[in-house]
Amino acid sequence: MAEENEDPVAVLEGVHKAFDGGPPVLAGLDLEVRRRETLVIIGRSGTGKSVMLKHIVGLLQPDRGRVRVFGTDLARVRAKEMLAIRLKIGYLFQSGALLNWLRVDENVALPLIEHRRGLRRAEVDSKVKEKLQLVEMESAAAKYPDEISGGMKKRAGLARAIVLEPEMILYDEPTSGLDPVMASTINDLVIQTREALGVAQVVVTHDMESAFRIADRIAMLYEGRIIAGGTPEEFRRSSDPVVQQFITGSSQGPITDGSRGTK
Repeated sequence: MAEENEDPVAVLEGVHKAFDGGPPVLAGLDLEVRRRETLVIIGRSGTGKSVMLKHIVGLLQPDRGRVRVFGTDLARVRAKEMLAIRLKIGYLFQSGALLNWLRVDENVALPLIEHRRGLRRAEVDSKVKEKLQLVEMESAAAKYPDEISGGMKKRAGLARAIVLEPEMILYDEPTSGLDPVMASTINDLVIQTREALGVAQVVVTHDMESAFRIADRIAMLYEGRIIAGGTPEEFRRSSDPVVQQFITGSSQGPITDGSRGTK
């Protein structure tokens, strides 16, 4: 877990974002991602969790506010600098996002072939094998994506996300659509990845069982901003009714800010 006095790997300050004149998706979002921690972001569908991830990786720019990643203000970087920052970030997409016409090992090798062109083929193969072993997918290396399960696609996607040995990994709903056994496997891999690589991790999910298992810290995104945060135990004890409604899966109607208690 991160030391409190270390510089964070990512900081979002007062971030606002809306699309096409619509209502704000992010409305003054403040967030800090610390080194070597797993930060889990929870919230209902449509609350801006994936939009937040896209700001961290520089795919979106805020309408207002600032995003700093590895100490750099993303609004002030040129394309070459942005690429260098992105190469320090691994991204696991919700679907795994594998290319169907490539084998699993070829999918994992893609970032190395594109961004580490000085590597010999044997070095590429060695790194691919190492990462596939880490996610327990070496036996499926020669298979194509349509020959493996959804959970296996996510594991292969994780191998590809870490093959460049990033400093931070972003996960978009890693257990979504998986059966309980495979979801548990993915949770174990998230934990193992942080321990093996010492990376910062941001995990977006609506799965509270997963959140409590993998998180060093949990933060809840609601109406465009973080309304509660802390360790899993602190989160369980939160007196905020929105937090408790989400934890328990209550089907009551939405709670407005005015009816919420304090954390």
